[in-house]
Amino acid sequence: MPSLSPAVAELRRAVRSVVADLAERRMVVALSGGADSLALTAAVVFEAQKADATVVAVVVDHGLQEGSDAVAARAADAARALGADARVVRVDVDLAHPDGPEAAAREARYAALRTVARQEGAAAVLLGHTLDDQAETVLLGLARGSGAASLQGMAPERVDDEGLRWVRPLLSVRRETTRAACAASALEFWDDPHNFDPRYARVRVRESVLPVLEAELGPGIAEALARTAEQLREDADAFDEMIHETIEDIVEHAEAGISVSVAALAANPAALRNRIIRLVVDAEFGASLSRIQTLEVARLATDWSGQGPIDLPGCSAQRVGGQIVFTARG
Repeated sequence: MPSLSPAVAELRRAVRSVVADLAERRMVVALSGGADSLALTAAVVFEAQKADATVVAVVVDHGLQEGSDAVAARAADAARALGADARVVRVDVDLAHPDGPEAAAREARYAALRTVARQEGAAAVLLGHTLDDQAETVLLGLARGSGAASLQGMAPERVDDEGLRWVRPLLSVRRETTRAACAASALEFWDDPHNFDPRYARVRVRESVLPVLEAELGPGIAEALARTAEQLREDADAFDEMIHETIEDIVEHAEAGISVSVAALAANPAALRNRIIRLVVDAEFGASLSRIQTLEVARLATDWSGQGPIDLPGCSAQRVGGQIVFTARG
């Protein structure tokens, strides 16, 4: 009997605990047809058989490339051959999206996955992001100066407002391992041409920046970036718990909005104060503040000289007596 490929074994170990936790339930696997998602599907199906769980592979056809329907159909056929149920979902991508076609495609894809998961009664959606994807995400966040939140990279798991789990079990697995697992299992995967198009920043990081860092600083850069993301997430989780405890004491509901105690904001360290401001605006108005906007709001508490209301995304902030009042914009 042939020995098990080390790459296949690593993939199965990576998904085992997640699948076991979903025993006797349905789960969705996001399948593009690429090596990462195909290797993930194969590993999940194998482990699901032991856990009496059902796997539904969902292939989202964005319709952005000629022949994308054929690629989607082949991916679905590969999933069925592995033993999964499979569905192809065609989506419309808003090419005029303010954040560009990548963001538009991502939004459409996640919406489609959420819809299918709801229809199937699935408890979780499994995504095929690898350690390499995590490293690229951290580098992009660093280059954009997006702060500690972006340097945390992608979370291994999150639960959305509907209670659906979004799980990335391969964040400790290298991309080369998924390709080796496919080769060992005779799984024919698809290489998306967009993954080699230098017009995309992520491709430039993958093909140019990371190799240079590896050559100049030594091997292990991707692993180091992934470890950094993990450590920052641990710090952020602890910090978020502190923030929520603080918010309960200093935030009050106001007419058409919400208010925060000036004295309490001013008494907190800058890092905590700024996070409170961002969290309040995000939670109440669903808007994200830039660092400049956050600091301008903070000045209402720390550097008050009579300045008037500050216009923010979705709301305005104004100092009224001992409160900073955030009010929805009409």
